[in-house]
Order: sequence, then C-alpha cells, then structure tokens
Amino acid sequence: MTINCNSKLISLHQPKVMGILNVTPDSFFDGGKYKDDASILQQVEKMILDGAMFIDVGAYSSRPGALEIDENTELERIVPIVKLILKEFPKAILSIDTFRSRVAEECVQQGAAIINDISAGQQDENMLPTVAEMGVPFIMMHMRGTPKDMQQKTNYKDLMKEIILFFSERLASAKAMGIKDIIIDPGFGFAKTLEQNYQLLHQMKLLQLIDHPVLAGISRKSMIYNLLNTNAENALNGTTALHMTCLQNGAHILRVHDVKEAMECVKLYEQLNA
Repeated sequence: MTINCNSKLISLHQPKVMGILNVTPDSFFDGGKYKDDASILQQVEKMILDGAMFIDVGAYSSRPGALEIDENTELERIVPIVKLILKEFPKAILSIDTFRSRVAEECVQQGAAIINDISAGQQDENMLPTVAEMGVPFIMMHMRGTPKDMQQKTNYKDLMKEIILFFSERLASAKAMGIKDIIIDPGFGFAKTLEQNYQLLHQMKLLQLIDHPVLAGISRKSMIYNLLNTNAENALNGTTALHMTCLQNGAHILRVHDVKEAMECVKLYEQLNA
C-alpha cells in the first residue's frame, strides 16, 4: 500500500506515525499549548526528529462539547501555521484536519499534502470534489452526527457491520469523484461508548475486508483514561499499550500526541513480526 504525497510515494507496508499538532485553545489534551511560532516550530521539529512521517495540523477542536468556530476563524488560525511550518521544514508532510473544503483547498495551495476529514466528506458537499481536483490523499473517518451531538448517536445494532457499510458507501462516493488515495479511520471516541470503542479495537482486523490503509487515533482518549480512572495527562502508558493492539490488528498509521513512544512501539512490533 502506498500513498502519493506531493509527488512522493510513501509505502504503508510498514506502520507509520502521524504526530498531532492542535492549534486550538480547547483541544482535550494539548489545547492552547502551541500558540506562538516558537512553540509550534519546536514541537514540529521534535515530532520530526522523533520519527513522525506525517504532521496532522488541526485548528478546529472536535472533542465533545467544544466551541464551534466559523470558517474564517479556522482559516485565520491554520493557514499562517501551514506557511510557517513549511517555510522552516519544507520537506514536512502536512495533513490538514478539517471538514471544510475551503480550508482544505487553501492549505493544499500552501503545500499541505493530505486532508483528514472527521466527517468523511459529509459535512461539506464540496469536500470530495475539492480533494479529487487537488489530487491529494484523503483520510475519511467514521462518525455519526457531529462532535456536538455524536455521543447521543451510539445505538448500533451491529457496530462493525455498520462501520464497514459506512465506509463502503463513502469510498464509492469518493472514488466516483476520482479520489485515488484513501485511508480509513474507524473513529475511536466518535459516536461510540467506551464498550463500543473496545469492541472496535478487538475486531479491527475486520476492516481489512475494505482493503484500504487504516489509521488509528486513540492517543490519550477518554476510552483509556476513563477506564483507568485517570486523565489525559496520565494516559500515555495506556495509550502505548493499546497502540500495540492497534498494530497487531492491522493499523497502518498511528495518529499520536507522543511520537517517540509510538515509534518505539512500532519498532517493537516490527521486531516481533520480523
């Protein structure tokens, strides 16, 4: 499995790590932490040196109950940061975490290489045609509803069957538009109870039926810290434990806050399977 990022073919046959850079004031773990040029560049450099293949930049918090921001605010937050990062690190492969086609388009015009859409193109009818026209890889996530109401939409009859059917429909729509490189994200924590998150993790291998690369985003999420009666700050050990399970169950990309620890997990996994 390979994806084309700014004319560079990247193989996903060996797991890769995507570092998270939230430039929002209210993200669940690192909100407000990276709010000036120096702290942003320092964190990006650390993630790259620690082994991140991709940097996922987000300016809209999707945590439950987060404040909604309009499109112009999201653009004002994210476009200067994309420019800043690529000026300092021109070879960095930036993924843009957005469900808005205009944000996606403007960031790609500045050099971003991937679009990561929590709504799989459902929140903005122009997203799929925009991604197709730009010719960039597209990460589509499973979610019901929106971040505001998703936790009221967890009544599945058959969780895995419904997730697979969701991706079958969204993949068909994306491919009909001409999108070639597509990665699926089962959406841990999005419209899923704690028990459903662990069912999904346990049965993740079923996603291989879809025959597309799989991204797993569990880093420091409530499915970990609520079970362990702790908080996001103290959820690194639990995150690393579950990262190994993600890899064993077919994840091609780990989307993480802590790149060094995730890379260590990947190296151990690769040795186990050498």
